[in-house]
Amino acid sequence: MKSINIDGREIGENAPVFIVAELSANHLQNIDLALKTIEAIKEAGADAVKLQTYTPDTITLNVKNEYFMIRQGTLWDGLYLYDLYRSAYTPWEWHPKLFEFARDLGLVVFSTPFDRTAVDFLEELNTPCYKIASFEITDIPLIEYIASKGKPVIISTGIATLSDIELVVKTCKSVGNNQIILLKCVSEYPTPFEDANLRTIPNMKETFGVHVGLSDHTLGISIPIAAVALGAVIVEKHFILDRKLGGPDSSFSLEPLEFKAMVQAIREVEKALGQVNYELTKKQEEMRKFSRSLFAVQDIKAGEIITEQKVKSIRPGYGLHPLYLKEVIGRRARIDIPKGTPLRWEMIE
Repeated sequence: MKSINIDGREIGENAPVFIVAELSANHLQNIDLALKTIEAIKEAGADAVKLQTYTPDTITLNVKNEYFMIRQGTLWDGLYLYDLYRSAYTPWEWHPKLFEFARDLGLVVFSTPFDRTAVDFLEELNTPCYKIASFEITDIPLIEYIASKGKPVIISTGIATLSDIELVVKTCKSVGNNQIILLKCVSEYPTPFEDANLRTIPNMKETFGVHVGLSDHTLGISIPIAAVALGAVIVEKHFILDRKLGGPDSSFSLEPLEFKAMVQAIREVEKALGQVNYELTKKQEEMRKFSRSLFAVQDIKAGEIITEQKVKSIRPGYGLHPLYLKEVIGRRARIDIPKGTPLRWEMIE
C-alpha cells in the first residue's frame, strides 16, 4: 500500500506514527489559551494539531425542540445542540493566526470542516489535508466536495456501519481521490475500554485496502499504544493544558505530561515492532553460549563406555548439541575426557 504525504510527513506502514493533538473546544474561546495549548502540543511531541471549523449556524439550527436536545447518555445531556456548539466552536477569525503559529513551530496543522463554506475557507489557508468527523460520515455530498480537492482525507468511523464506511471510501474514490485514511473510533465520551475493539484496525485495513489509524476517546494512554501495535498509522487524541479548566471535552483530553508519555511509548513501540526477522543479533549470538550442550559431568577414561551418568545436557553451550545425546550414550571415549569438558565428535569412537 502506498504511503500518503501530508505536508511533507509520510503516513504509512513504514513511516513513524503520525500523532495528532485535537484542540477541539479546549481553548475555551480564548485565543491566548489556544496559542499556549498549541505551544504545549509541540513540546509534548505531537506531529500535528487539528482544529474544528464550524459555527453553530453551519452545523445545526437554533431551535429549542425535542429533536435538538441532547439526551443520548452523553456528557452534554440536557443541552441543545446550538448552545453546545456556540460554546465550543473555534472562531474563524482565529484560524489564520493559529495556522501560522502552528506552522512556525514545525507542526502540521489542519482541520475538520462541517460544511462547504468551511472547506472553501480552509482551502484559502492551504490546509494540507482534511478530517471528516464521525457524525458527518453520512454527509456524502460534503465528503464528495472535500475529496474533490485532491488532498488526503482522514475519516473517523465513530458511528459508522460497515456500509457507511464502504460508501464513504467509494465516494472519495469516485472523484479520483485514493488518499484515504480511516480512523477506528468510538463516539462515546469517554469510551469504555471494552468498547474499543481494537482488533478492528487490521480487519479494516484488509477489508477496505486503505491505511487505518485511531481516533481515541478513552481515558489514559493504553489504548493508543495498543492500536499502534495493531498497525495504526495515525493516533489522534484530545489535548488540554489542564483538565481543571473544564469545557465540553476536558474529561477525556490528555494533559501535556500524559500526552508526552503517550508519544514516548508510541515511539518505543515503533522500534519494538521492527519487521519479521528470525536472524540473531550479535548480542543474541553471544548469549547462545549460555544455551545447553553436552558436557562430561564425570571424568571419563579413554576406552570407557559413555553413560547417562557421565554426560549430560547442561549450560553453557560449547559442546555438542543436546540433540545428539542418544547417539553419544553407549559409545566409547577415544581419549580421556575430564569432568567439565565440552564434548566433541573427535573425542568419541
